[in-house]
Amino acid sequence: MSRMLTSILMIGSIGYFVFRFRYRLINVLLGSGWMRRIAVGSIMSLPGVKRKMMQSVFGGPSEW
Repeated sequence: MSRMLTSILMIGSIGYFVFRFRYRLINVLLGSGWMRRIAVGSIMSLPGVKRKMMQSVFGGPSEW
């Protein structure tokens, strides 16, 4: 019981610090070129995101 409680407490603490320092963590992770390339490539592989991004960057008929 004590081990399970300790695990839950540790996971909660880690989650809290990840949430609190999320922007610093994102800046550190995207600071390297290959991580940034992987992140952008995976986000742009989603069809809805890619379509919206291309419309906002290059213009075109709006769906709204």
